[in-house]
Amino acid sequence: MGRGLRPDRYVESAFAVDYRSLYEEGYRGIIFDIDNTLVAPNAPADEKSKKLIRNLKEMGYATIIMSNNTGRRARDFAEAVNCPVVTGAWKPFPGRYPEALSVMHTTGENTMAIGDQIYTDIWGANNAGLYSILTKPLTAKEEFWIRVKRLLEKPVIGGRHPEEGGRVDRD
Repeated sequence: MGRGLRPDRYVESAFAVDYRSLYEEGYRGIIFDIDNTLVAPNAPADEKSKKLIRNLKEMGYATIIMSNNTGRRARDFAEAVNCPVVTGAWKPFPGRYPEALSVMHTTGENTMAIGDQIYTDIWGANNAGLYSILTKPLTAKEEFWIRVKRLLEKPVIGGRHPEEGGRVDRD
């Protein structure tokens, strides 16, 4: 599993992940971030995100939305994609991940987390012992404080995103 800030895998987008091969490897649960992972920041669920969740469920995956958001945004999005949700997650702290695993009836060994931010999504997944997948952000249009975090992420990913699907070598 990933350590610290480094993801297990980098991908172009959540829509480009080879979910079938990960299913064959034994993964059964997926924790998704919302903003800039499934849709643009603060955008409602779109047909593309609804279709992805629907296809994953048909494949046999359990899915859940996990958000640091404590307002209606995460709950409304999750309802629109027909998915359970954990709000107020306090990512990168691992405290709410057991709740997500319990809802999905999965374990840390067979669950992955997918998100676009190293200091919340990836670090949180790694702290919880999950397989972590970092996506490129869907858009560069973000709030000021997120843009600042993106600058801090550059040294971790070498200033650029590795090739889609690239695995990170572990010592």
